[in-house]
Amino acid sequence: MRLVRAALLLGAALLPLAATAQTAAPVATAVKPIAYTERTLANGLRVYALRDTSTPNVAVQVWYDVGSKDDPKGRSGFAHMFEHLMFKATRNLVSEQMDRLTEDVGGYNNASTNDDYTNYYEVVPANHLQRLLFAEADRMASLVVEPKSFASERDVVKEELRQSTLARPYGKLFSTYLSAASYTTHPYARSTIGSIENLEAASIDDVRAFHATYYRPDNAILVVAGNFDPKQLDAWVDRYFSKIVRPTTAIPRVTVQEPMRAKPVSYTVYEPNTPLPAVLMTWHVPADRSADIPALTVLNTILSTGESSRMYESLVYRDQLAQDASSFLDSKQGTGNLVAYAILADGKTADQGEAALKREIARFRDAPVSAAELAEAKNEIVTAAIKSRETAEGKARLLASSVIIDGDPRAADRQLAAIQQVTAADVQRVARQYLGDAQSATIRYLPDSAKPAGQTGDRITVAPTVQTEALTPPADIAIVTPAPEGQRILPPAPGAPVSANLPQPVETRLANGLRVVTVERHDLPIATAYLVGTGGQALDPADRSGVSSLAANLMTKGTTTRSATEIARQVESLGGSIGANAASEGGSVEVTVNIPSSRPRNWSVRGRSRSMR
Repeated sequence: MRLVRAALLLGAALLPLAATAQTAAPVATAVKPIAYTERTLANGLRVYALRDTSTPNVAVQVWYDVGSKDDPKGRSGFAHMFEHLMFKATRNLVSEQMDRLTEDVGGYNNASTNDDYTNYYEVVPANHLQRLLFAEADRMASLVVEPKSFASERDVVKEELRQSTLARPYGKLFSTYLSAASYTTHPYARSTIGSIENLEAASIDDVRAFHATYYRPDNAILVVAGNFDPKQLDAWVDRYFSKIVRPTTAIPRVTVQEPMRAKPVSYTVYEPNTPLPAVLMTWHVPADRSADIPALTVLNTILSTGESSRMYESLVYRDQLAQDASSFLDSKQGTGNLVAYAILADGKTADQGEAALKREIARFRDAPVSAAELAEAKNEIVTAAIKSRETAEGKARLLASSVIIDGDPRAADRQLAAIQQVTAADVQRVARQYLGDAQSATIRYLPDSAKPAGQTGDRITVAPTVQTEALTPPADIAIVTPAPEGQRILPPAPGAPVSANLPQPVETRLANGLRVVTVERHDLPIATAYLVGTGGQALDPADRSGVSSLAANLMTKGTTTRSATEIARQVESLGGSIGANAASEGGSVEVTVNIPSSRPRNWSVRGRSRSMR
């Protein structure tokens, strides 16, 4: 297969990397801080602008400092509900018009709800910026909250809960059980999507009160990133946002502190639609602004990032105990969690899975990590940081989350600098401080068919000690209705197309006929290579459907000279990643690495080259 030959060619190309990977040290890669301007309007709206003339697009994001932790008592899921309602009608926009303003011009929009925030984001050609600013201001100030749209979106959310949580394998484990088992006091215990009972109990007055309380300029930030004129941006922001009234009432804030866990807790649950047993363990970690988060970030990277990570190498490859094993660091405004889990292999038990997770965490407490592991983790973190800065949208997201989560627009840059200074002793110290066996909560998530006769398993619910507050409705909530036909203000017309400084592709042909296409960008120290071959799923034999996808999956799973772990380690030690994919008419292998500042810039591919116009 051509796809397989392409993988072999890429493997040969990586031979020089293999020689350096075994002794890899942290790369001296300079990650530029995010450049931005900041101003605050009289009504409290904070505005951040990130100009980037290398793109023909612009990203607009509005983040509200309200998340599922702020859901009123007995109304879990409200913040997520508003993620849906904000796409309905406003005084001047008809329902779903945000889709027309973005998708109809080749852009896109979406939104998400987190424990700590709700954000709305769009990317469009830069000449449509004014239209998006008009629309975002209109739905901040003049959202129509009426019974019909509320009822329809409540039904949508209820169906989303059924599909994404109740019907999906392991859906309840990650969406509801994890949060409920992690907190005894803080409202983080409630799931973001909420409960059907709470959603059904809500009234239209509850909904209007929530919107009036939290969807206000002094509880939001506006981030614009991409190709724009700064003076024109300021004028448009003033025109559309400055007249939005700042309420005089205070914004309710969650102030309760979650006590650190002093003794272990464990649950065993039996659930339908569970193909294989799973074990999950979680430990409390401090808020994201803590000085210990950089060391915990390095620890988590060593634990589970990439196929050469400790968990994947031991649980999946060596012991063949799990079909998947990973972890994640979920840091927040308040107490967060480090979570490790394993989806066990067929025939393996929850006892074996729990013992393996405890063993891997204990290794961090018992001995310092090696210099090679520390270097690889830092390289991987740097590469991820660079990739997150590749687009205007990515930079906007980083800055906005820094403001909302940490209260500091430079938090992401400061954390990255602090990570470079983390030592093996720091990693061991935070493991001993936060990740003791006595500080853990464990969930054994087992198939319903494995339930012993006469047993029901444990119930994991939000503890009655979790502190939530009823929402006091603001006085004189304005009820917004759509403007009559003829009085509706239409979005402004698009401006003139904006040109961008785009790099030109250059094609080179090697002596063996291989085409090499390069596109140079020097704003970020990262390189990505794709080796693309024809073939793919369309050419699968009729009696062997899926063989191309199987071939793609096997491309990084070992060769005659390297095991899968060795391939992963050689690439990941440089902070890189490697993967393969089979599409309908072709397949590809992708490698991404960061480029040390000391690496020569005169690399070249020998052959005849021509610019591609």
